[in-house]
Amino acid sequence: QVQVVESGGGLVQPGGSLRLSCAASSSVINIAKMGWYRQAPGNQRELVATITNTGRWNYADRVKGRFTISRDYDKSTVYLQMNSLKPEDTAVYYCKADHIFRGTFWGQGTQVTVSS
Repeated sequence: QVQVVESGGGLVQPGGSLRLSCAASSSVINIAKMGWYRQAPGNQRELVATITNTGRWNYADRVKGRFTISRDYDKSTVYLQMNSLKPEDTAVYYCKADHIFRGTFWGQGTQVTVSS
């Protein structure tokens, strides 16, 4: 079992910034990919951004240019820097870790609310 723990959510005004963090309880060499997904009330969970263990990243079109995903390879930790936040970014943000042997693991989620 791999534990995935997110932190850093909160309430921010439109145009503001937040930084989310996610740590996986596994050796970094066994985590092939980590990523962020989000789910707003009444909507399906959707991709935000992912990054592989070789540094290849992928972003959803609606966050390109505003969000940046990065990874600390020494700590199996991934970050999501979110700038120019919009009310439509309001959602529960989930971190996902893909272990090369054990499969996919999700965190419990962290709430991000963008509101004035």
